[in-house]
Amino acid sequence: MERAPWMRGGAFLIADTPAEAVFTPEDFTAEHRLIHEAARSFVEREVRPHLAALERQDWDLTVRLLRKAGQQGLLAAEVPEAYGGLGLDKVSAALISEALAQGGSFALSHGAHVGIGTLPIVFFGSEDQKTRYLPALAAGDKFAAYALTEPESGSDALSARTTARLAPDGRHYILNGSKQFITNAAFADVFIVYAKIDGERFSAFIVERDFPGVATGPEEHKMGIKASSTRPLILQDVPVPVENLLGEPGRGHVIAFNILNIGRHKLAVGCVGGMKEAIAEAVRYAQTRRQFGRAIAEFPLIQQKLADMAIRAFVTESMCYRTTGDIDRELSADGGPADGRDAARRIAEYALECSINKVYASEALGFVVDEAVQIHGGYGYIEDYPVERMYRDARINRIFEGTNEINRLLIPEMLLRRAMKGELPLLQAAKDVEREVFNPSPDEAQGVFAAERRLLTVGKRLFLYTGGLAVQRFGQALEGEQEILAALADLAIEVYAAESALLRAEKAAERGGGRAEHQADMVRVYVREAFDRIAARSRDALAAMEEGDALRTHLAVWRKWTRYEPVNGKRMKREIAGRILAAGGYFA
Repeated sequence: MERAPWMRGGAFLIADTPAEAVFTPEDFTAEHRLIHEAARSFVEREVRPHLAALERQDWDLTVRLLRKAGQQGLLAAEVPEAYGGLGLDKVSAALISEALAQGGSFALSHGAHVGIGTLPIVFFGSEDQKTRYLPALAAGDKFAAYALTEPESGSDALSARTTARLAPDGRHYILNGSKQFITNAAFADVFIVYAKIDGERFSAFIVERDFPGVATGPEEHKMGIKASSTRPLILQDVPVPVENLLGEPGRGHVIAFNILNIGRHKLAVGCVGGMKEAIAEAVRYAQTRRQFGRAIAEFPLIQQKLADMAIRAFVTESMCYRTTGDIDRELSADGGPADGRDAARRIAEYALECSINKVYASEALGFVVDEAVQIHGGYGYIEDYPVERMYRDARINRIFEGTNEINRLLIPEMLLRRAMKGELPLLQAAKDVEREVFNPSPDEAQGVFAAERRLLTVGKRLFLYTGGLAVQRFGQALEGEQEILAALADLAIEVYAAESALLRAEKAAERGGGRAEHQADMVRVYVREAFDRIAARSRDALAAMEEGDALRTHLAVWRKWTRYEPVNGKRMKREIAGRILAAGGYFA
């Protein structure tokens, strides 16, 4: 299949994606909606009534609930049918993750099991390993955990000190070391453990709790996510059968990095569910809390907060399901993947977008829960109100799956790597933008969102112009200019977020219907606010790279590109808030 220009990871920065090509929540099938409803119903019926007990770390209850989830197929979505799973598409799996996110940090127990715990075996396991482990993991007869982080190696995972040495009998590897912050450690039966064979070759192993020498430490006393188990894993002369080596010796980094891609994507989808829950709580409180003789929902500043919260949720939802749809398309192309490794490779095509989603979604959730607490006032600081827990739980998402700082460094690194490998004509696009300074192309944006289209085009132009200058200015030394790299990452994130929301609104406008106007208002507000951030970030990056006459020349170009006519955001946000209040929570 010949790829269209927009059908590659990162191509959104240099090619226009047609609106009809993106997957949006409006494209959910009847089956997708049934799956989401089943997961949502499970949370309402089985999880939410027990949130207090789960917060007290009743692991027997957690295990019982996970087993019930297994009985209802909520652990089997991404396990192939041949191994007892359902073999569903990634949209279905994402909808389950989104729904489970409204079950407090029980969602982490579920997510760690079905995601980073099980998927390494799905993608990289041998036929024997899949047959031995996947049916039990899909059914909820056994539970999984992922053991990568160590006390001395967090973001620098490849510096792990845990070792694996082949025993004299040649039948076992002997593992020694410790892992830290292991989700599900209290009750997991199976651990995906990374260790260096002979202290050098970074590799992955399937380690069972019952193997001699496996132990866990005490629960960590965490700020939030208290309903999830987090303990150290201790390995002391643990004999692991050689057939439990996952993948190839010395190729553990391939498994780790691919699973992190998936973990980042799943985390972002979970943030969507968290935002929707926080908005519902904020609306409920704002409509019942009365001050100065009326509900605080009637005050414009409260309405502005609700509108901003809803807009962030809309944008995040649009991004996440766009990426999910792209991954599903990649997985179904050319007859589908040849095996699990091929499936992981296809997902890695959108590793860049997974990092973008992770950073944006985790920070958007942080913003939304913070505003939800603010709307509650002093009551938002009291444990009796759900937003207090939501606020504490949300903070970890900016640290999980690679800190947002690490992901901000990865985004430009991945783009440049793809450019150097000839997979993305990024540098040529940057040169074209440089030439356009002197020979501007005519403005071709048309339609109901013509103004937003123009701003998005300029946003991409600013990324390419700023990035091109950075490559020229620093060359190989750009790796050490972390502030510039983070600025470029922010530009790419803002472009992807704005474009995803715009494409969804364009698609909705084409279809018509009652929500098209609501989406249009959110997009008109958001694109302008995002553009202001893009403009400011690029200006500051230019000032960090040049000075004097050279800087003045660049800023003259910047000023020419960044002029635009604002809209009445106040009026639009009041209308957005009015619709959110009428609906009793988030809707799009």
